[in-house]
Amino acid sequence: MKKIILGALVLGAWLFALTPITEEIMVSPAAENAETSTVDVEAVEVSSLKSTPLTAAEILQRIDDNRLSDGKIAVMSMTIHGRRGDRTISAKVWQRNIQDSFTEYLAPAREKGTKMLKLGDQLWTYAPDTDRTILISGHMLRQSVMGSDMSYEDMLEDPVLANNYSAAIAGEETLDDRPVWALELTAKKDNLAYAKRRLWVDQERFITLKENLYAKSGALLKTLDVTAVMQVDGRWLAKAMIYKDALKKDGSGTSVVIESLEFNDNLPEALFSKASLRK
Repeated sequence: MKKIILGALVLGAWLFALTPITEEIMVSPAAENAETSTVDVEAVEVSSLKSTPLTAAEILQRIDDNRLSDGKIAVMSMTIHGRRGDRTISAKVWQRNIQDSFTEYLAPAREKGTKMLKLGDQLWTYAPDTDRTILISGHMLRQSVMGSDMSYEDMLEDPVLANNYSAAIAGEETLDDRPVWALELTAKKDNLAYAKRRLWVDQERFITLKENLYAKSGALLKTLDVTAVMQVDGRWLAKAMIYKDALKKDGSGTSVVIESLEFNDNLPEALFSKASLRK
């Protein structure tokens, strides 16, 4: 089942209010006053609910609920802006249960057929030219994915932000003409790749538009800027973004574009197995 938050609409009262009443009804003055008083109280309650500010934890939960799903299929392109020029790689990704994913690279020709399988906190890669399957672990996790600004370690981090970080609202700002919250996230665990994160979150769409990731020392490690958004099944999601390794002295980051995306929680079980890497 898709994890989509749907606003609950109480339609009964509205339909009744909009229905024309043709029969004249006599109402006593006391009843009129009681009815008026009830309506006023409800109006005050609704107004109060609308004006109640969200806490940092609630905002973080809304972000997770908006972007995470039990299953999805996406086609994406990744352009690595290196010192010697740009290189674009396209791939198809199947993701289930938040923690598991299967990726197959489609282009260019030299990368076609390369596959990655992530099951929980384990990650394997398969290279068709060598016909070898490799478990990515230890120091290899810090290596770049296909020469991009993303590491394998980034792929293995628990995607549920609320599980890993406590949040605080640092302020309210405007980013690209959108009202945003600035959230400061602090790691709950010592083994996370990023000790602190700063997010700029769209106040209406609950999507992160910008993110800075920091080490324990406070040094800026990576940045993420969302350059385009899209709406899929009522959710606002990032369509185009730029990752940048702040420690790299050359290159202009890595651009990622989501070409297509569909939510699907009925993916074949056999796809998420080591045997599927060689197929």
